[in-house]
Amino acid sequence: MTAILFVGVFGVILGTKFEEINKNLKEKKEAARQQKEKERISKISEVVLPKDGFTLPISWGDLGPKLMSIGVIDKGKFEEAMGLTDDEKKILNQGGDIALKIDMANSHFVVNMLWALGLAQKSIVYEEGPLGQEYKKEQGNFASTGGWTLAKKQAINYLGKYKIISLSEDQEGRVAEIAKNVYRPCCGNPTWFPDCNHGMAALAAIELMVAKDIPDEEIYKNILKLNSFWFPDTYLTTAYYFEKQGVSWDKVDAKQVLSAEFSSGKGSSDIAKKVGPIPGAPSGGSCGS
Repeated sequence: MTAILFVGVFGVILGTKFEEINKNLKEKKEAARQQKEKERISKISEVVLPKDGFTLPISWGDLGPKLMSIGVIDKGKFEEAMGLTDDEKKILNQGGDIALKIDMANSHFVVNMLWALGLAQKSIVYEEGPLGQEYKKEQGNFASTGGWTLAKKQAINYLGKYKIISLSEDQEGRVAEIAKNVYRPCCGNPTWFPDCNHGMAALAAIELMVAKDIPDEEIYKNILKLNSFWFPDTYLTTAYYFEKQGVSWDKVDAKQVLSAEFSSGKGSSDIAKKVGPIPGAPSGGSCGS
């Protein structure tokens, strides 16, 4: 009887020990998997959001002084709100042949400078797009117009009033077609309907690149670079999604990624649901930021 009890107790102890060992092995395996996944995400992030950022094939030129001279940027309000670096003060106050570069540190400055430009620039988008047609009577009520408070007057006074960038009729047509294909994750609308700050900023960037006759394919790639730093969590998730499909981020079709399927509010949300939480993903990119 004693022997049977001993064997029974030993069996229970052995079974418990085996379960503990098995649990530890599973935990170690899961920790190793998570570590490998974090390393993979880190590598993807280096491509989507490189520390040195991206340099676009356009320069700031004299845009800063011009935007201040027409009043769409009030120097005092802008500097107080932005907390500018020395380099940013130079772009705003002096200008020059300074390449438009975006990284994690200056993305807020870039979106606001381009927002002011996109707001004031005379554009086919404000004539033939929703802001010039069905929403013409409500033009001042959107985040991109009513939300711009860094001008000398109300933003609506500057909407589409100035030909800061010189564009031919054909170039305006190109701007329109590209704008119709470029979405942003904070809204459900394309740049053709720039009802938020990111929409107007993207419009300005498109106009600057079209003015330089940069090919459409390159323009889409560069707008994707801007969007990536304006919405880092979204595009890291999207890159991860493509990676799972066997397509590296440097091989994706930028026009496809900027479409409603991936870059609209709904599209990016659908992709995020498919991917699930990504450890260490940055955040950002609401309208007005």
